[in-house]
Amino acid sequence: MAIIDPSEQSERDNYKLLIGSILPRPIALVTTLSEAGVVNAAPFSYFNIVTANPPMISVSVQRKNGRPKHTASHAIAAGAFVVHITDEANVEAVNQAAANLPAEESELPFAGLTAVPSEKVIVPGVAEAKIRMECVLEHAYPLGGTEEEPACDLLIGRVVCFHVDDGLLQDGRIDARGLQPVSRLAGNSYGKLGEIFSLDRPE
Repeated sequence: MAIIDPSEQSERDNYKLLIGSILPRPIALVTTLSEAGVVNAAPFSYFNIVTANPPMISVSVQRKNGRPKHTASHAIAAGAFVVHITDEANVEAVNQAAANLPAEESELPFAGLTAVPSEKVIVPGVAEAKIRMECVLEHAYPLGGTEEEPACDLLIGRVVCFHVDDGLLQDGRIDARGLQPVSRLAGNSYGKLGEIFSLDRPE
């Protein structure tokens, strides 16, 4: 077994080990609203659950040359963002939303996605997602890199409203097969749900 000291290799080499090891990763399509009223949309696979009491989720937004990306800066300024679950039906559009567009141009029309009003936050959601979560920004932490140039902004969002397609709900649970979630692997590779199996928890 190889023994690798991350301090002895480059950021890119550590990145390759992380994204090739920690998988599959769920993909969040995150919408934010700029001060000029432009809806920004971008996908992130550094995304997960934090706690259910109250419901909180995390999205890590990597910086570029120490500068926050639009998603982080808009979420911090507005105090809110919306997270959408990527599935087989919308994954191609979600991928298009990763395009590097000017700040004054929304990714939604470019990706063929439709903005819809939210119930409890000012940030619009995306109609094409089977599940979306309206979030109030609970915390934003600059992490990694150096004090002058952090590597990322870790956003912790408190979910204040869930939107779930009626066909997915079964006694308050989500039908995973109906959702058809898509996960991020390494490089340009993605994964579908695949085989599902069960294991009993030990007593």
